[in-house]
Amino acid sequence: MRLGAAFIGTLTMAAGMTLAAPTHATAAPGDTQVQILGINDFHGRIQANGQEAGAAVLAGAVNQLRAEQPNTTFAAAGDLIGASTFESFIAHDKPTIDALNAAGLEVSSVGNHEFDQGYNDLVDRVMAPYDATTNPYGGAQWKYLGANVKFKDSGDPALDPTWVKDMNGVKVGFVGAVTEHLPELVSPGGLENIQVTDIASAVNKEADALKASGEADIVVMLVHEGSPDTDCSSVTDPTNDFGKIVTTLDDNVDAVISGHTHLTYNCMVDVPGWAGRAVTQRPVVSAGQYGYNLDQLNFSVSAAGDVTGIESNTLALTKEVPDPADPTKTIWEANYAPDGTVGEIVSKAVANADELGKQPLGNIDGPFNRAKDSTAVENRGGESTLGNLVAEAQRWATESATTGSAQIAFMNPGGLRADMVGNNESGYPAVLTYKQAATVQPFANTLVNMALTGAQIRQVLEQQWQPDGASRPFLRLGISKGFTYTYDPAGATNDHIRQMWLNGEPIDESATYSVTVNSFLAAGGDNFLELANGTDKKDTGQTDLQGMVDYMAANAADSALPVDNSQRSVGVHFPDGAPASYHPGDTVAFDLSSLSMSTGTATDSSVTVSLGDTQLGTFPVDSTVGTAKDDETGTASVSVTLPAGTPAGTAALTVTGDTTGTTSQVAVTVEAAPTTHTKVWLTAHNRVQRYGKGHGTKLTAWVVPAKGKAKRVPVQFFDNGVRIATVTTNGAGKADYRLSKYAAPGTHRITARYTAPNGAVVTSNRVVIRVIGGHHHRHHH
Repeated sequence: MRLGAAFIGTLTMAAGMTLAAPTHATAAPGDTQVQILGINDFHGRIQANGQEAGAAVLAGAVNQLRAEQPNTTFAAAGDLIGASTFESFIAHDKPTIDALNAAGLEVSSVGNHEFDQGYNDLVDRVMAPYDATTNPYGGAQWKYLGANVKFKDSGDPALDPTWVKDMNGVKVGFVGAVTEHLPELVSPGGLENIQVTDIASAVNKEADALKASGEADIVVMLVHEGSPDTDCSSVTDPTNDFGKIVTTLDDNVDAVISGHTHLTYNCMVDVPGWAGRAVTQRPVVSAGQYGYNLDQLNFSVSAAGDVTGIESNTLALTKEVPDPADPTKTIWEANYAPDGTVGEIVSKAVANADELGKQPLGNIDGPFNRAKDSTAVENRGGESTLGNLVAEAQRWATESATTGSAQIAFMNPGGLRADMVGNNESGYPAVLTYKQAATVQPFANTLVNMALTGAQIRQVLEQQWQPDGASRPFLRLGISKGFTYTYDPAGATNDHIRQMWLNGEPIDESATYSVTVNSFLAAGGDNFLELANGTDKKDTGQTDLQGMVDYMAANAADSALPVDNSQRSVGVHFPDGAPASYHPGDTVAFDLSSLSMSTGTATDSSVTVSLGDTQLGTFPVDSTVGTAKDDETGTASVSVTLPAGTPAGTAALTVTGDTTGTTSQVAVTVEAAPTTHTKVWLTAHNRVQRYGKGHGTKLTAWVVPAKGKAKRVPVQFFDNGVRIATVTTNGAGKADYRLSKYAAPGTHRITARYTAPNGAVVTSNRVVIRVIGGHHHRHHH
């Protein structure tokens, strides 16, 4: 396996713009050259923005490459629309559809985001012809393919599996497929009669048919699934989803244009069945994301229809150059001249969106961020101020009786596509605009209210730990105000959640609660399957974005909305071998985690642990952010002594953060102190002792069992509560101890204590001895 040839040469035009010089496969006499250009995961990035070239430059690159090689097809691997930037989102991605139409896109596999509004929306709007009256937001002129997308009831194709283009006698067949994880990634309600089948089987079947019938000389797979990293060894690693697909493709698939993972790679993969051919390696490529690059595949094909050469290149659409205004900084510059027609489409969309997007929604007192790891990469496993805010806005938006009287709301982290920071050039408070709020939540999901039992809520929280093989092992739900829980990070599958509360009251597993989520989650999206089982479901018809707009108007118009850094969830882990119950006086030790937001505006430096009004200790919090995609940021190790007199039953230790307002509880089982019928008597041979004279007062303790003979047992003597000696009784149960003749002048309250085998502690009567004299030795207190 090797990396595909990457272009090195550059071509300078008279206008001074530097362009990538594509490499062409060397053609033998009589061979025909054909070129396939590919993009993936464009996500409506029509406007140039840094490395994002924008639709006009993308179209310009395709124009230039077509002019150089007329035998060209412009293809894609899905997610062209959906999760788009505001200028496309606000117009239902119509600007992206128009821009890619004008750029000459001819064919694409569907991606998961093509299904954001459901299968019917894809077919009846996006793919249907434009009509100013009946379909103003549709009209994609390229062919969408999905060989592994079938109707559940009949098994018939729900999308065309293939498309063929004849280029100067060379017939190129395209087979499209979408990730097998599609049902987890989009709202299941939009896929009611759709099933997604095995990619490799579906593609092999179509490729075999295209070649066997003579319909195609070359078959290119367009697949919305991709490598987990940019190392070419991962492309053929059967332990990951994509490697399994690539290694299962048969010899009739000549090239793979992939996507979904937003990575750039250009790999040549050995195909054992091609041994002895002119070409023995298959290109497997991806152009990254957002219009950063174009994939370029150049095929040489003989008159007999055999592939005699393949070259694959990643053509960067932009490059980083020194900023003329400040050479210490860099800017991104286009590698191709922009297309004027597409440029106009983009300009109109931006102007339209700017007007709609300027509307201020209210003021925020600080940034509401998504969770990030230590490298500033988004961490969907971490609790975040933004996730909790969005959940709270959704609860608030559905708290009226007409919308369900919501008590709790949950928000999926994948639905948060940007941080909510406002116009913060001058710091905070800052104005939040409609456009900024829309960029955070671009999916236009509706809010769905439902009834869940306490047991179902527990199961929803357990499903944050995703099934084996899921692209992310843990997804941390955003949670509305008032709902809190504890969990054991080391718990077994479906046994992580420990305690749950609503407004401080324990959740009753058999009681029913009113819960709001977006329509994606309500249908069991992101593997939160228990939410699909909610009862009394009511789709409010209100979008998640409208809920946030209304929430800001009500809560952030007069005064800035404060950032809530308190944790809804706290991890509690008792060490291996910790007792199941404790007695008063025992040490209780456990570890806390998830005490801190990775991107909050405040963290706790310590937590205090209390029982009732009694503070038991304060412990430092380590808020170091790591690279793991989990919710463990903010850790503390706790060790406290259970106070004497703690009643039997469940003791709730309260954990309180010193800054954020985080409070949680850790329940421990307390057993009543054990009892024994053994008695201990203490006698003294005299009650007054002269300092430094004689031998000191002799004390005798008797350990008297309720029945049976006395045994030799240790007895502890205490002087004013301080242990001064341990003496073993003789066979008669008697232990003698002599108070030092130099005992300090003053009052000495002496007791004897015996601990029974069951742990019961028996304390004797108290004997008071006064030491007099020795004034020059007396301790003054």
